[in-house]
Amino acid sequence: MVCFVAMSDDSQAAWQELAPDYERARTKEDSLDRLVEWPAQRDLLGDVTGRSVLDVGCGNGGKLAELVGDGATASVGIDVSGNFLSAPPPGSEFIRGDLSELDSVPGLAGRRFDRILFLQSFGYAKDPVRTLQAARAMLADDGFILLTRTQPIRYAVERTEQNGSSLGEEYFSTAQFSYLSGWNDQITLTKRPYTISDLINVFSAAGLWIETAIEPQLSEEARRRYPHKQAWMNKYLGILIFKLRPHPSH
Repeated sequence: MVCFVAMSDDSQAAWQELAPDYERARTKEDSLDRLVEWPAQRDLLGDVTGRSVLDVGCGNGGKLAELVGDGATASVGIDVSGNFLSAPPPGSEFIRGDLSELDSVPGLAGRRFDRILFLQSFGYAKDPVRTLQAARAMLADDGFILLTRTQPIRYAVERTEQNGSSLGEEYFSTAQFSYLSGWNDQITLTKRPYTISDLINVFSAAGLWIETAIEPQLSEEARRRYPHKQAWMNKYLGILIFKLRPHPSH
């Protein structure tokens, strides 16, 4: 089942154009998503048999479809692009919607999920605390949120190269920055800088605590096979993955 909600924001339009490029890049043999991110994310999710999953910013829905194939049920993917799999597997549903308006997306009212995923999508939230609070309200008992973000040092290193500045200066900068997308060099993305402490404070403000935090790396085999990817990881560090649970006092 695929539902549609009208969208008109500039950033949403950019993602609609970028989405197919992202999916093509993700499936390449040497994609870091394929080699590092998804294996680590999948490991933290554990056994999903009989579990319901909400994938927020799901892209075409390929990862959610894989989880449904592994036994997840009554699961939903949300993405602003609407470029979903043409034949969603039974037990999955895809809704075109904005993660910044998660608490008002049609089809989600009153629903609860065992696992809620923000796999590199959280950075697009206009109000990160509000988005996480909305997700927290949708968690079933003993459910958790799995959230992935780019290691902020990466952006600081890139800006030092661009601006001829220092790492500390760029890491603690609060000015927005723009860069050409690695998936489509015709599209420029603009992002808010953040530090690791910023992330921790957002989680806390949303009533969540960190059960697990990891920084996944390439396997020894992948390092040997793709030395150019290891060189990139050595310089830009990769990603952070957080397993978040509701704080009992909230």
